Amino acid sequence: MPKILVLNGPNLNLLGTREPEIYGHTTLQDINDRIGKRAAEAGIAVDFLQSNHEGVLVDAVQAANHKYDYIIFNAAAFTHYSIALRDAIAAIEVPVIEVHLSNIHQREEFRHTSVLAPVAMGQICGLGAESYMAALEAIICKLKG
Repeated sequence: MPKILVLNGPNLNLLGTREPEIYGHTTLQDINDRIGKRAAEAGIAVDFLQSNHEGVLVDAVQAANHKYDYIIFNAAAFTHYSIALRDAIAAIEVPVIEVHLSNIHQREEFRHTSVLAPVAMGQICGLGAESYMAALEAIICKLKG
């Protein structure tokens, strides 16, 4: 059975209450539940991890190698400056799809650059919770060959 890892970075545990005008009212648990349901329908196992700590996420990316088929990753603020996460992604063979709830290219200038994008398989942003679902559907298509 294919396996995917869904990683979420800092402050995403506050979804639903944090800046709802930007991030909406959907909680991270709501997103995880939707991903889990659709993944099960597609015959895919899924694990979830959210951390506010960069090192925990680096460890998770490294540990994912040869254990998962894909990673869906919303690195949140770490997207824009974490060379450690960028290097961890580059060091593994597992394809990573970078996701963001908001369109980072329409926000503050400092959010326009992703240091992860050059080593990610792709980037999906601006669709709210549907960014995660679009990444999952892309993985389903890739797994079907």
